[in-house]
Amino acid sequence: MTADKPLRADAQRNRDLLIAKAREVFDAGDFFDLRFDDFARLAGVGTGTLYRHFPTREALAEAVYHGEVAALCDRARLLQATLPAAEALAAFLRGMVDHIDAHEGLARTLATLMADRAGALAEGSRALEQAVTDLVAAAVRDGAVRDDVDAGAVMMALHGISAAHDRPCWRAEADDVITLVLDGLRRPL
Repeated sequence: MTADKPLRADAQRNRDLLIAKAREVFDAGDFFDLRFDDFARLAGVGTGTLYRHFPTREALAEAVYHGEVAALCDRARLLQATLPAAEALAAFLRGMVDHIDAHEGLARTLATLMADRAGALAEGSRALEQAVTDLVAAAVRDGAVRDDVDAGAVMMALHGISAAHDRPCWRAEADDVITLVLDGLRRPL
């Protein structure tokens, strides 16, 4: 299968089923409890279909990861197109906390599984950082946020929030960190 040739409708549907089922298993934290062939059974497709689309567990994990990043980047673009810049940035950052909270199993599984696939993770990280860069730049242009802080600092805050997910009051603290970031970015009057 080449990236240039579009999949037949049934093949695309099967691929999407496999990715959706893998995402559910990730979210439940059960990715390592299943044999790789079990993903085919859970998705209602044959093992040949699984291996044709995803020859390894890592390839399936990478597809799930790229789908998550694409959805987050799409959300950033939608917010930027529909809200004032400062509101779009705030909504995206708060939405990231919601996403991290809802998909803790996904994040942990991907971190473990893809530790040796830094290139795949880096590509997604760059796309997500570009989305944050675009949101911050728009807010700077609108005069809503300072121009001396870049998106890298915002990304570090998001990484810290994600890494601290085991804290007992994580959700409240994560929301507080986002409030601190937004307050720190706000241009002084």
